[in-house]
Amino acid sequence: MIAKFRFAPSPTGYLHVGNARLALINWLYARKVGGDFVLRLDDTDAERSTEEYAIGIQEDLAWLGLHWDDLKKQSDRGANYDAAFETLKAAGRIYPCYETGEELDYKRKRQLARKLPPVYDRSALELSDDEKAALESEGREPHWRFLLDQEVVAWDDHVRGSVEVDCASMSDPVLIRSDGRPLYHLPSVVDDVDFGITHVIRGEDHVSNTALHIQIFKALGATVPAFAHLPLLMGPDGGPLSKREGSQSLREMRDSGLDPMSINCLLARLGTSDNVDVHNDLDGILAGFDINRFSRGAAKFDPAELKHLNAKILHAMPWDVAATKIDLDGADENFWLAIRGNIDVIEDARGWWAVVTGPITPVIEDPNFLMVAADLLPAGDIDEGSWKIWTTAIKDKLGVKGKALFMPLRQALSGQSHGPEMGKMLPLIGRDKILARLKGDTV
Repeated sequence: MIAKFRFAPSPTGYLHVGNARLALINWLYARKVGGDFVLRLDDTDAERSTEEYAIGIQEDLAWLGLHWDDLKKQSDRGANYDAAFETLKAAGRIYPCYETGEELDYKRKRQLARKLPPVYDRSALELSDDEKAALESEGREPHWRFLLDQEVVAWDDHVRGSVEVDCASMSDPVLIRSDGRPLYHLPSVVDDVDFGITHVIRGEDHVSNTALHIQIFKALGATVPAFAHLPLLMGPDGGPLSKREGSQSLREMRDSGLDPMSINCLLARLGTSDNVDVHNDLDGILAGFDINRFSRGAAKFDPAELKHLNAKILHAMPWDVAATKIDLDGADENFWLAIRGNIDVIEDARGWWAVVTGPITPVIEDPNFLMVAADLLPAGDIDEGSWKIWTTAIKDKLGVKGKALFMPLRQALSGQSHGPEMGKMLPLIGRDKILARLKGDTV
């Protein structure tokens, strides 16, 4: 049987870095074992789910290179959830409850005041048919709860190891709302059953849900998948990841100019003891991926580390990869090799292309110095060796060296006080622009 993994976001917003990590790890594990990666849109929340966010999720995953083998939408599967509901009802594993939200809140407060856990008391199980009919005659529609076996549910977690959850300390979960719509638990399990999901990898905040889900799997007579629960991402200070610390959407990251591989490289190693290596494609990450490398310890996400890694990836990126990312008519490998060490995001290449092609405004502080420099520019073709020959001639003629020699030339030729090696930039700028800029012309 082929292994199947799923990533199941709700299209109620754009993906953020925590979502991306789960999607990436599911994708990597699926590819590692030759399995399938299913994208499931949990869009049963009709009020909050939008087509804009559904499309945005797909665009973000495609940007990261995480292409799916199948796409499913929960909004298309109402009949499947109804059938599962009837199966559970016939088995006596689901029962109607008539309390209002206010009544349930009052019960919880009373239990807390008596220092008791706020667990549902199952009073609905004691209602007679006549009492149920009377409540319905008042206009009350029931919500439906799953009748948990009050037992310890155990499983071997791929990240956490041996896990045990005592379901006796939990409330029977609501599977169907009073308006007839299914809540998270039932559609999630039914989908995993129907799609043949063999591995469920999600955040550690779902550990208690997994105990509930295992009971629902068994009540439906289905095979229970393997589980892995990853620690949630924390900020650089060890606290919960906040918007300020970098939990912005992938869309914002993309708009800021980050390369998708910087995100993939970092997220694939967070939570492991492995070094974060530079890769230009997912195959490089996949070669070193092992789900067993993830620990139960907190995984810290630092936006500063991501930015540093992004620059590191660009600095080592070969031209054949960069050529697919920059849209600059006429740019070639020589240009890329000259400027890649001086950019933090790919968009920075545009600024250096403007320096090469012009027009720029030269920075002129000593016109006389530049007049002498123009006269000493080597004859013939300008190549990488021309810079050394030229600056040596100027030094010998004027007796200047160091910053006093190099800075006026850089400022005149690029309009900048820092940047790529001028030896590599000189042949890109060309003789005509060099001479014109030395005169102070904006070209």
